[in-house]
Amino acid sequence: MLLSVKKIHFIGIGGIGMSGIAELLHNKDFLITGSDIAENSNVSRLRDIGININIEHSPENILDQDLVVFSDAIPMNNIELETAKSKNIMIYSRAQMLQEISKLNNSTVAIAGTHGKTTTTSIIGGILKDSKLDPTIIVGGVIKSIDSNSFLGKGDTFVVEADEYNKTFMQLNPTIAVINNIDFEHIECYSSIEELKECFTIFANNVPFYGKVCACLDSNNVRDIIKNIDKPILTYGIDSDDVDLKAENIVQKNGSMTFDVKIKNQLIKFAMNTSGKYNVYNALAAIAVCLTMEIDIDLIKNGIKNFEGVKRRFDIQLDDKIMVVDDYAHHPVEVDSVIKKVKDNWSRNLTVIFQPHLFSRTKRFYKEFADALFNADKIFITEIFASREKSDSSTSSKLILDELLMRLNHKDAHYVDLNKIVKTLKPISKEGDIILTLGAGNIWRFAKKLAEEFK
Repeated sequence: MLLSVKKIHFIGIGGIGMSGIAELLHNKDFLITGSDIAENSNVSRLRDIGININIEHSPENILDQDLVVFSDAIPMNNIELETAKSKNIMIYSRAQMLQEISKLNNSTVAIAGTHGKTTTTSIIGGILKDSKLDPTIIVGGVIKSIDSNSFLGKGDTFVVEADEYNKTFMQLNPTIAVINNIDFEHIECYSSIEELKECFTIFANNVPFYGKVCACLDSNNVRDIIKNIDKPILTYGIDSDDVDLKAENIVQKNGSMTFDVKIKNQLIKFAMNTSGKYNVYNALAAIAVCLTMEIDIDLIKNGIKNFEGVKRRFDIQLDDKIMVVDDYAHHPVEVDSVIKKVKDNWSRNLTVIFQPHLFSRTKRFYKEFADALFNADKIFITEIFASREKSDSSTSSKLILDELLMRLNHKDAHYVDLNKIVKTLKPISKEGDIILTLGAGNIWRFAKKLAEEFK
């Protein structure tokens, strides 16, 4: 390749989205450097493959790079961004970089939706790999089968998770677009659900006339925007009858399931080594994409059955006398879906430890979080994980706890100090219990500690 740009620096390289792009470009022989404010597993993985990363943001990290890429979490007055500007170095956001990477391939499959993007992207990527199409994949989670969140293929297809945060997915021009669902989220970026739906409509209409939009009609907000999409559409669902692909006869037990999909009046049986109604939707989205790409149905069935999952998506840390599970769920719809999955599959006592993510999200959805958590037998709520936000003294996790205790009259809901989770849970947990940690922050570390203790 003729490259005018060779040296690329990533600010916030440890983020799940940034690390995948950095790894992919490293594998394409670009000279990658990076910086972040803390060590994490993504930083360790990138260092292991030879990428130089500094744990601090400093002007000394910006030397003679040709391009600087920054994550959505980086403020515009970041010292490295300021240094890059002073040196007239080209600067791209993560979304701009994704758009540029998509130009390396002839076809792009972009998976969007408030929930299920990571799992759906991973399933589709796996099926295309099994089909010998050798795709390039970038996803917002670590796929267990490849132990990475990116894969550099030699084929013509780019499979990417399209994130609606900061409206970045609108910069993609996919050949095939998926809209799995739309719920109000990222309230710091969108003023209303109507604005969010408008952005999803723009994303869908970025598809060319010869492409396809795969859309789930069980989501009312997706159904609302269908009339505004002027591209070919393939629909799917479970509860809707007016769809091209309809799932029926869902049977779940002990964390796996089977279901039938009606395709042109023919019922085809599928099996998954995971469960939950939400995973049927993820599978339907993958089936819709792969049928559009004319993948053989047996390859699709095998890909869905053999899917090993994504880290932090119902990630079983221990399956012994006590089961310990970790999940990334951080929106009320996701929390409700994961708890329902446990209750539908196991007749066991469920203890949930929930770490709220973002002050703004907690303030907007504290009642909905309480409703979603209610069906757990024991509930523990930690302090809020602020992430990219500044501390807000007017908002705390007590909002959720008060709803559970005072409005819903839950009999076993408590606050727990993050660093006392193991000490608190160990004496009260019994054989047969399922312990489920939920949240998009650092709660996963304590799931690992619990698993080690009970093991």
